[in-house]
Amino acid sequence: MNAGAFASTASSDSIDVKKGSLEFSTPDFNIEILKSSHTVAGLHPVSEPKFDFTPGELLAKRNKAGFYHLGDINFRVKSEGASDWTSFSSAASRKSVKSVDPKNDNQLAVSDLSSVLKDSPVQVLRYWEKKDGHLALRFEIKNTSSEAVEIGALGIPLIFNNNHDRKTLDEAHAENVFYDPYIGMDAGYLQVIRLKGSGPVLLVLPLENTPFEAWNPLLDDPTPRGITFEGFHEWMPLTKAYAENEWKEATPWNTPSSKILKPGKSVSYGVQFVLTDAIKNIEPALIENDRPVAFGVPGYVVPQDVNADLFVKYSQKVKSMQVEPEGALELKKLETTENGWVKYAVAAKQWGRSRLTITYKDGLTQTINYKVIKPEEQVVADNGNFLMTKQWFDDENDLFDRGPSVITYDYEEQKQVTEDSRAWICGLSDEGGAGAWLNAVMKQLVQPDKKEIAMLEDFVQKTIWGGIQYNEGHEKYGVRKSMFYYEPDSVPAGTYSKDVNYNTWAAWDKKHAETVERSYNYPHVAAAYWVMYRLARNYEGLVSQQTWDWYLMSAYQTSMAMMELAPYYAQFGQMEGSVFVHILDDLKAEGMWEYARKLEGVMKGRADHWASLNYPFGSEMPWDSTGQEEVYMWSRYFGYGEKAETTLKAILAYMPTIPHWAYNGNARRYWDFLYGGKLSRVERQIHHYGSALNAIPVLYEYKEHPEDLYLLRVGYGGLMGSISNITEDGFAPAAFHSFPSTLKNDPISGDYGSGYYGYAVNTSTYLMHNDEFGWLAFGGNITENDDVVRVDLTTAAKSGVYVAPLKMWVTLDAGKFKAFTYNPSTGKVVVELEEANDYTPNAYLRIKSFDEETVASAVADLEKNERGQYVIPLKSEVVEVALN
Repeated sequence: MNAGAFASTASSDSIDVKKGSLEFSTPDFNIEILKSSHTVAGLHPVSEPKFDFTPGELLAKRNKAGFYHLGDINFRVKSEGASDWTSFSSAASRKSVKSVDPKNDNQLAVSDLSSVLKDSPVQVLRYWEKKDGHLALRFEIKNTSSEAVEIGALGIPLIFNNNHDRKTLDEAHAENVFYDPYIGMDAGYLQVIRLKGSGPVLLVLPLENTPFEAWNPLLDDPTPRGITFEGFHEWMPLTKAYAENEWKEATPWNTPSSKILKPGKSVSYGVQFVLTDAIKNIEPALIENDRPVAFGVPGYVVPQDVNADLFVKYSQKVKSMQVEPEGALELKKLETTENGWVKYAVAAKQWGRSRLTITYKDGLTQTINYKVIKPEEQVVADNGNFLMTKQWFDDENDLFDRGPSVITYDYEEQKQVTEDSRAWICGLSDEGGAGAWLNAVMKQLVQPDKKEIAMLEDFVQKTIWGGIQYNEGHEKYGVRKSMFYYEPDSVPAGTYSKDVNYNTWAAWDKKHAETVERSYNYPHVAAAYWVMYRLARNYEGLVSQQTWDWYLMSAYQTSMAMMELAPYYAQFGQMEGSVFVHILDDLKAEGMWEYARKLEGVMKGRADHWASLNYPFGSEMPWDSTGQEEVYMWSRYFGYGEKAETTLKAILAYMPTIPHWAYNGNARRYWDFLYGGKLSRVERQIHHYGSALNAIPVLYEYKEHPEDLYLLRVGYGGLMGSISNITEDGFAPAAFHSFPSTLKNDPISGDYGSGYYGYAVNTSTYLMHNDEFGWLAFGGNITENDDVVRVDLTTAAKSGVYVAPLKMWVTLDAGKFKAFTYNPSTGKVVVELEEANDYTPNAYLRIKSFDEETVASAVADLEKNERGQYVIPLKSEVVEVALN
């Protein structure tokens, strides 16, 4: 914690901690409430009384005016006829509040906030109470003036211990929490989860008349925000005053509202605190507490050619449904399940954000925010076209030898970014600079295009090899930190714009830019070589400048160079580190055993190290959400099942499933707008590259446990999140801004490519059966006919199929699936392969079983080649192949 920042706040206006605390117990919690302020000093689950959901450990540093605590309130009001809003906050002053005698046994502590809300036209009474056995926080607001008062904004700060500054990973996973909002009006809630992913889960639910209208960052709290602290937020049931001012440029998740109080009238707002025992029991706990619950298949990012479903469960019937913009979605009510889930067919019609508002018979409203996108094939094609036209950089006179390449792009300015104070952004390396070309290369794995591949082969041969990556000397295969650098004395005058502030640590000089010790730069280059290998090996005529084995060996040498030239950071999991698993698998498949053994040996050393750590998710950052992908995959590979499980739990702690496209499957990241964005600030990022990378282990785990629908929902949400922000014309931004003042894409492409890697290697179609919901498809459309289930694929690659009842994983190294059928009574699977084209005369098919008791299926009348692939000659018509 930055003690200097705390000390700058005036110490004279502080919570009088010496007055002590009031201590209460409910069935779920032991709670400590400060006598001076009636804010929370400790919120401990009865099952783990030493654990505190709140930052009580920092109370001595956060007891001054301006610091928010659980129990505070913010609001804006204006009298009838007035034009300007007046803001009030109970955190602005820390004078002692007046205690009020409770009126019944359910009221634990009552206080009048008038002493800290001077000149307010409304009186605020705060109640800590028990509601249906649960702890509740309620504010009663009374208009004490002679005029009608409009409450234009109201916020309830929800202050939990997400600050892990100066903590080890062990300490942070034991002591800290993350939280995710469902900004869903009356059905909204906040889930608060330990970093380790186990232990009791706290749910903050609305009391009556407290809709979750917005989730607002408390940027005025003096606690320093940064890579170890995301900041605090408040639950807002009223937001009109913000929508008219700070948020007027944004399109809010929900319709802004206000409340008019006539003289002498009162209104109450509040939340209650409920515990459940595990992350996967959040929805059962919501149902138990009579909250509306919804979940979508395949999620809330819905391509226009996908037949989506929505399941809704609540004790009250649906009264009406409204879609905004009108016609963006079409819903049709279908059957109701045995346990009362009402199923709706959802058709995505209009590209862009849309909101479904469900109104129930009791007047309660629930909103579900969707993102409608083009069919995946079109999204991928548009993205490829944008990258290879707008972002293609081929300036032969470039002093930094960055051409030919795909370079960072500024969508706001509609131009390429050739200068930035952060050298890597325009320097083709690091995530923020390699992101564009990595996106372009990985796109070819999904949807190969001869013209684009030819351009990218030029990039690999001319700009990676001998440029980004050294091709000779003692640092051969080393990857530079940046091609761009700031060294005005060594280049012609006018090279650097005066409009760019180069007075920053990130404006590296030439010597720094040429260093090779940052391991995180190596997977990008290795992935480029690996994709070129796959294209050269499995297709005819797509790659021409080098042979397949040159590309595979270059991928291998890059992997080994990371260990030799960048050993310090190589001790950590790398983003896209799973590419090393793919490279090793292909070395083995090609019979290149000498190289495979060497690569496996160095990777085993890393996995052994991770196995010795409680939480092996270290990084160049104190806490990170990008190493888990590789840590999980190598832990699985080398049989460290316990460490893989630890990793998965940590992922599920920061990657939720929530009925909102922005948060569903959104793996936590909140500092990379500083390093890879244009609008530079600490802010929860919506579908940053962490979403798709963390989907890799989640969906792998699902294949091991195909009955676990929760895993499939989380993983697929992260997978689709990776392409949710691509614009109609194909631009892929670093991420989407979550602050309610913005709610739009970041303007530059930045580090997007790492997420697209996750999409490219993981995109697939899943068929599963659930006892409650029946047959479900993620990545395809289901037709049931005469006991046979047919799935027509809707993914862009159409190269992966998982049949959950058989634990059967079927993939294509070349060719595309059109559809497949599954007969539950016989277990028979038949795939349909799309027609041949100029570059794909044969399909190369692989089958893997995730069932240890079942021998992998054999394809009728076909044998495997030396690489373990079934070679299937394609025709000018669809080919059917029985897999078992």
